[in-house]
Amino acid sequence: PRGAAREYLSPIDLASCPRGCSAYGSRGALAETLWGASFQGSQGRAYLFNSVVNVGCGPAEERVLLTGLHAVSDIHCESCKTTLGWKYEQAFESSQKYKEGKYIIELSHMIKDNGWD
Repeated sequence: PRGAAREYLSPIDLASCPRGCSAYGSRGALAETLWGASFQGSQGRAYLFNSVVNVGCGPAEERVLLTGLHAVSDIHCESCKTTLGWKYEQAFESSQKYKEGKYIIELSHMIKDNGWD
């Protein structure tokens, strides 16, 4: 559940670029903006965030994901351009509209402070 994930992660700032870019720092995504921790990315487990910092967005494109058709933009580290996940620009199914404007960051593309998972 959303509240449980927030409570568990709230004391921790998270997400450095996997290349350790100083411009991205240790605040790529803050635990306070975490929406949920039980999402699936293209490389495995992923987190959904309300907002992120120090990332750029590519162009939007339509993709069929596990939960249906979405318009998404890949997001990348502003410093080294490593792809970190994507931003949901539009969800075409009404049950998925809550994702619009939110960001997926895949755990395989993150360094997590304090060793949590």
